[in-house]
Amino acid sequence: MKLVSKVAATAAALALAGVTATACAPQTSGNSAQQDDKSGTLRVWLFQEVNNKPKEQVVDAAVAAFEKAHKGAEVEIEYIPVETRAQRIKAAFNDPKSAPDLIEYGNTDTAGYVKDGGLADVTAEFGAWDEAKDTDPTARQSVTVDGKVYGAPLFVGVRALYYRTDVFKDLGIAVPETQDELIATAKKIRKEKPDLYGLAVGGAYTYGAMPFIWANGGELAQEKGGSYESAIDSAAAQKGIKAYTSLFGDDNCPAAKCAAMGGNAVITAFAAGNAAMAIGGDFSHQAVEAGAVKGKYAVVPLPGLKAGEIAPAFAGGNNVGVLKSSSHRTLAVDLMKRLAGKESQGKLFDAMGFLPTYTDVRAEAARKQPFVEPFIKTLGAGAKFVPASPAWGRIDASLVLPTMFQEIVSGKKDVAAASGDAAEKMDAAFTDAG
Repeated sequence: MKLVSKVAATAAALALAGVTATACAPQTSGNSAQQDDKSGTLRVWLFQEVNNKPKEQVVDAAVAAFEKAHKGAEVEIEYIPVETRAQRIKAAFNDPKSAPDLIEYGNTDTAGYVKDGGLADVTAEFGAWDEAKDTDPTARQSVTVDGKVYGAPLFVGVRALYYRTDVFKDLGIAVPETQDELIATAKKIRKEKPDLYGLAVGGAYTYGAMPFIWANGGELAQEKGGSYESAIDSAAAQKGIKAYTSLFGDDNCPAAKCAAMGGNAVITAFAAGNAAMAIGGDFSHQAVEAGAVKGKYAVVPLPGLKAGEIAPAFAGGNNVGVLKSSSHRTLAVDLMKRLAGKESQGKLFDAMGFLPTYTDVRAEAARKQPFVEPFIKTLGAGAKFVPASPAWGRIDASLVLPTMFQEIVSGKKDVAAASGDAAEKMDAAFTDAG
């Protein structure tokens, strides 16, 4: 195996969980390969993690088994940064001759990459793959567009509520069981300990805000006539937006500091000991463990509207897919299965803490590491996904939802006006996507 690692890791790689492309990819549907070579070099692009060595070891083992099974075939791995993948993959779709055979990609990118003609339809191979039957439905949805499968889920990521056990004990308060209690608890902590954010929140933390909207019955968009129509300005969605934006202020997380924060900044604040609570992912565990709050925190599912309810979380994660332009389709599909198979996913959990997409492998992971239990409970309660539209990449990249939140918390617009403007922008993107 040849290994190419051209980039330095950055904190942006921690964003994981299905971040979306930052540029519009071209329409390149005529790049299907004319041959299916059974030997030669397969080129693979995987994401560079902040600590990439453990991931490399898991990948190396899968590649070694692949090369042993396919004499005359070898694999060249390149680890690319998450934040510049849009440009790299756009260029690959434009120039099939220099494109890789296999890529890792964020699950919110699926629909856009399919529209661009970049990913191969592997419906038949996925359906005949014995292990695939144990893939959880949300993960399967993340590789499916219009009923066809365009890759294999690699891992799934969801968010839950991290909280400081020492702060709660000191103040004699209980873990909140509803969203109203969560908001009240955050403000009580801020009042008692003004040096802390009660609940760290971010105006640019879209996937931290979504559980509030979904718990209140709101949706990002509704499918309509083969396309989508924004629902972010519905009465239910507005109720959730009001709940989330009520957390920005001097009585919890001052807008001047928190309006610009994204998910990484929220977790950094919690890990550094500057917040009593934060909404973070299973993939945030290593960063929190490495911070000042190690040994002084716990995690529970984010509460819903009623006691005992779990707020729906965004089902993030990454997939592995074969490019339509690959001249090694059969080999690339086999390598895809090995990289995303049960053995590799189990090892990736042990090495990186990435949650497996197979229900049985995930159950075994929970037995090994109790910290994943609240995240698995959250998945079991019903995680949600973004609209399966190529428009989502544009909506996300143009910061439609962060702009909405920031306009509200800054006082520039009320919830109705800001959500109405966001809905118009979303609908324009959906219309353009067709």
